[in-house]
Amino acid sequence: MKRITAVVCLVFLMALAPAAFAAYPEKPVRVVNYVGPGGLMDVTSRKFVSIAAKYTDATFVVENKEGAGGLVGMQAVLEQPADGYTVFAATTSNIAKVLTSKKDVNEFIWGFEWIAMLMQDPECLIAAKDNPLNTWEAVHKDAMEKNGAQLWTGPAAGGNDHLLAMKVWDKSGMSAKWIPYSTGPEAMMALLSGQGVVYVGNAADIGGREGFSIIAVARKERLKKFPDAPTFIELGVEGLEEEAMWRGFAMKKGSPEEAMVWWEELLKKVAADPEWKEFLEKDGIDVVDYGREKFNAQVQKDIDNFTVYLKKYGLIK
Repeated sequence: MKRITAVVCLVFLMALAPAAFAAYPEKPVRVVNYVGPGGLMDVTSRKFVSIAAKYTDATFVVENKEGAGGLVGMQAVLEQPADGYTVFAATTSNIAKVLTSKKDVNEFIWGFEWIAMLMQDPECLIAAKDNPLNTWEAVHKDAMEKNGAQLWTGPAAGGNDHLLAMKVWDKSGMSAKWIPYSTGPEAMMALLSGQGVVYVGNAADIGGREGFSIIAVARKERLKKFPDAPTFIELGVEGLEEEAMWRGFAMKKGSPEEAMVWWEELLKKVAADPEWKEFLEKDGIDVVDYGREKFNAQVQKDIDNFTVYLKKYGLIK
């Protein structure tokens, strides 16, 4: 009788095993964007999940939670259980926003596990082609003569583009004034109308737009897509070889190990996909597949860099 009871119990436990130890993911995964539909990270994350469908049967639900430069979306993810089923679609700008808004770094940055970094979009200096100040040499000479009165444009004071501007000013011994606009396209239009000399952004920003030229790239080598654009190294400005806007995914700290490993492995598959590479490289973006170790190190590096320059130029104390 005991033997029969033991067999029945074993069969019962085996029947429960798939439910108790189901492999991640066993239900839809929410991907939360901090931008609206059609925004840069929205387009990127939707493209990622469409290509990921080649390698997994998982269901992804992409949502948009706009507001406060990403803080609304970050808070929404942090309020969810740490079960691996809510993922935040992040960019470098989120790190800057946490710092400039004086939010708790331990909560809003290290409350996440940075699990999958998808790309690095090199920062660039962009000028209007018809403006006489359309080379780095001309811009630098004019800035030195104007002694801080030269105007540079871009989105959001204290953001990643503003950070590059501050680094350029510091490392080249010049000064200028940052004029922030609500969006990148607005800042670019201001450049064409003569309301600024330099726009700070990324190579993809000039795609499909006439009248602009890249005068400096913050990368070790020139971009294949824009072979005529010199690097800062070539221009004699050191220390600006790896300035880029990254994009990636983060989970609430404490999420299951299997969920984070699953995302790291999925990233490697997508990063090697020809369609994904074409999607990014056509705009001069470098494809990467950084897992937790490299991604967390990048985030710490960004915190350190932002803190130094935001303090130096008086944006934070």
